[in-house]
Amino acid sequence: MNERMVSGLAALRSRSRAPRADELKGVPWLAVLEPAHARRVLDDLRVVEVQAGEVVCRVGRAPSFWLGVLDGLLKMSNDTALGIPITFTGIPPGGWFGEGTLLKREPYRYNILALRRSLVAGLTVGTFDWLLDHSFAFNRFVMLQLNERLGQFIGAREIDRLTQPDQRVARSLAALFHPTLYPGVGRLLRITQHELGYLVGLSRQRVNRSLTTLQAQGVIVVEYGGVRVLDLQRLRLYGAQGQTPS
Repeated sequence: MNERMVSGLAALRSRSRAPRADELKGVPWLAVLEPAHARRVLDDLRVVEVQAGEVVCRVGRAPSFWLGVLDGLLKMSNDTALGIPITFTGIPPGGWFGEGTLLKREPYRYNILALRRSLVAGLTVGTFDWLLDHSFAFNRFVMLQLNERLGQFIGAREIDRLTQPDQRVARSLAALFHPTLYPGVGRLLRITQHELGYLVGLSRQRVNRSLTTLQAQGVIVVEYGGVRVLDLQRLRLYGAQGQTPS
């Protein structure tokens, strides 16, 4: 971890500000809250712009916020016992994370790194706990988050065992188009081939070949600065037994 990464942790809170009205549209759970609960959130919510390479969360650090991505792209990762980095998932717009860590009151077991300039929102632990105590709708949202994330990480273990690059790229892309965990993505994910290579563990050149294959099969369309999904179900099942590209 370089010096810029470590020093950035202390600077994030001092650089934060209240969110603008247009930025609140990127907080998917805000709309389900009762007015009194929403007012508590609006008084507490902060946003901060982070640059590529800055660390938002670090292994061993105690959490003080529940965090979400309003714009940009983050990477959740850690190092193995041998010092080899392992990527768990990418976090695109609309994704909120760390609720399990807050509920268990334990230090982070992963690093969150900005792959590009990103806008990150934070809700303090105190307000997070208060919502759990007072809002049925918020509890339901968090429960759904935890359930969907469990399925996501089971899928990530399966992806880790895939040796066919096109499969790895397809399944990893599909995970980033998750409509519940990442509702801000829609059908177009703003991501470069270099960034996707970081998340998948492949070179940019190999990612490019896989994207070309997937596009030729009508599963995705590669656009300037991003990838548009045409058939999410085929992308999720790409290369599975009994599933053949059409």
